[in-house]
Amino acid sequence: MKVEVVVISKEIIKPSSSTPDFLRKYKLSYLDQLSPTLFMPLVYFYPADGKISNWERSNQLKKSLPEALTRFYPLAGRIVDNFYVDCNDAGVEFFQAKAEVELSKILSNPIPDELNKFLPHDPHDFRDFCMAVQVSFLNCGGMVVGLMISHKIVDATSLHMFANSWAAIARGDTDIPYPKFDAATIFPPKDHVPGSNDLVIKKESTVTKLLVFSTSKIDALKDEYANTNGEKRRPTRIEALSTFIWSRFMASTQVDENPNKIYLIEPIVNLRPRFDPPLSNDYFGNIWRPASAIMTMDKDYCGVVDKIREP
Repeated sequence: MKVEVVVISKEIIKPSSSTPDFLRKYKLSYLDQLSPTLFMPLVYFYPADGKISNWERSNQLKKSLPEALTRFYPLAGRIVDNFYVDCNDAGVEFFQAKAEVELSKILSNPIPDELNKFLPHDPHDFRDFCMAVQVSFLNCGGMVVGLMISHKIVDATSLHMFANSWAAIARGDTDIPYPKFDAATIFPPKDHVPGSNDLVIKKESTVTKLLVFSTSKIDALKDEYANTNGEKRRPTRIEALSTFIWSRFMASTQVDENPNKIYLIEPIVNLRPRFDPPLSNDYFGNIWRPASAIMTMDKDYCGVVDKIREP
């Protein structure tokens, strides 16, 4: 599937209210400083709606974005080095585009590199802005919304928090929680972060594969890997899928245990629920770390669940 996307308009959207001077300098936390230099992308697909045109849907998003940016004021600023965001209300780019493709063809054969064309910029093309949006109109009347936010200020939890808040504002909801910008207090930034200049993931060094698991298949895997240490405990979705992928790696490569090699599974862990007491998911920023589980070559896949589950 090849996609041709043509930009037809570009605007700068600014917050509906000016950011107060005392909030002008948003400090990055230490975990922000450690995060890679790229953009976190989200792409949403919407079928045609006979009750409202794509232009009307796009304008509804555009009109609600200033209020969302007022709530999430750092997103309209500019990143200064690896230390803080200048919350100067410079705004975010909002593109409108047309794509010569049908929604059904995209969803039946999604190709990650082609889906990147629905984003306003290449996720690896890092700049000082924090966020950009692209709304693409499809031949079939469907619509695609591509959102990208700098990984320097968001993790996956914060990215979805903003997207959900923006959508709620666009719907006219009023009961929307405000984000908490206290990450730099919890993880104070450092004047010098060793290796911070190397935290760039180069595009040519990455390979993306899309694996789709149905709910029923995931449930079956959970049941299969439920027995650990003689105790019936159903694994989480991540535990079950990690175990399955590890088992397929072993089967396809037929690896032999080598004392000179270390094999790792490294899931990303949201640290918010691991605090005592737990932090809410309203805490904005990068509050995550990778957790390494050293794997063995035996075929006791329930033991893999135990390794991933270890604190």
